[in-house]
Amino acid sequence: MSDKYVDIFDLVKAYPNPFGEAIRVVDGFNLRIPKGEFMSVIGHSGCGKSTVLNMVAGLIPSSEGSIIVAGREIPGSGPDRAVVFQSPCLLPWLTAFDNVMLGVNKCYAHVSEQERKQIVEYSLSAVELQDSMYKFPKEMSGGMQQRVGIARAIALKPNMLLLDEPFGRLDSLTRMDLQDVIVNILAKEKITTMMITHDIDEAVYMSDKICMMTNGPQAKVGEILEIDYERPRHRQQMMLEDKYFGYRERLLSFLENCEKEKEARVKA
Repeated sequence: MSDKYVDIFDLVKAYPNPFGEAIRVVDGFNLRIPKGEFMSVIGHSGCGKSTVLNMVAGLIPSSEGSIIVAGREIPGSGPDRAVVFQSPCLLPWLTAFDNVMLGVNKCYAHVSEQERKQIVEYSLSAVELQDSMYKFPKEMSGGMQQRVGIARAIALKPNMLLLDEPFGRLDSLTRMDLQDVIVNILAKEKITTMMITHDIDEAVYMSDKICMMTNGPQAKVGEILEIDYERPRHRQQMMLEDKYFGYRERLLSFLENCEKEKEARVKA
């Protein structure tokens, strides 16, 4: 196993039903992500996308299978896998600077106070909050708060960045702006990334590959779509190309087929 990969092998998550029977929500999920690659995961609501991400983050245990990050099987949660959720969950009595510093103090207790300060300042500058470092959450918009959440994650210098629909609560303009922020950060930092999203255009624009999950229960990887665009990417130019719409059509077709299969199962 190379340390240049995230390797998810035969991952299973099962929950008991009211009769005590184990229902496999995710069953035999296999995925490999090369170092520095951006992988999006899409699928219908309830298919287990966020369940997979939470297992990779170590926030919930898997029932079976293994998850290897940077050459080691994960024992649970850890700062090597930073998560950005849909809501940034900032501590309201702390400034943006202090919210980011909380994690930095824990992970970099061995370095000087000045070095920790530089890490926080760099992370907030990377998300374009250099002029708002000492604002409290109530003084910031939803988009600015999410930038703090992103800064808090990248400040830990993780092996893997996990994004769980990080733009889901934002308006379309703020959403596109933050997409570019993350794309630009990852171009510099080369962090291996997994993102859960319902937005097909977002997945095509940001990703190197897109993992399409089948419907649950017993959801797994249905298909992997490779996005053949060089970086840096230019949104307007991409959307003028037939290739872009070909990717969208393939993703939509997969999702439609999953829905038809679900309806057929219900009728049967």
